[in-house]
Amino acid sequence: MTTARDIMKPGAQWISQDETVADAARIMDELDVGSVIVADPNERMVGIITDRDIAVKCVAQGRDPGATRALELCEATPRWVAANADISEVLDSMGSYRIKRMPVIDAKKRMVGMISEADLAQHLDQKELSEFVTAIYGRP
Repeated sequence: MTTARDIMKPGAQWISQDETVADAARIMDELDVGSVIVADPNERMVGIITDRDIAVKCVAQGRDPGATRALELCEATPRWVAANADISEVLDSMGSYRIKRMPVIDAKKRMVGMISEADLAQHLDQKELSEFVTAIYGRP
């Protein structure tokens, strides 16, 4: 059985909800990643910011990335998957919610990694990958 832990990139980065969007962008640039997790003061995930969120929800709307807090760009309900979840559960969750990057949480509720589309492409057969792409991009 292939699990989320088997396909994730370990060690995903997070920032405080009070850091700025500019801070999030700098971290993404330094790590060469397209997203960063946002955490509350207790280091619990409250959301995720993607490079697209920064472009569309901040810059395109004329907001100042240096003054906009990370929490302001987060969706209301962050999604995640357990590290021991089967790959089918990962695909179901990502497809159902149209999520392109899925945080992975261990039994102690700590973030241990991230699953991206690229990770899935390396571990899925052609049929599974086609179904996933259709779920994410093929519907309105």
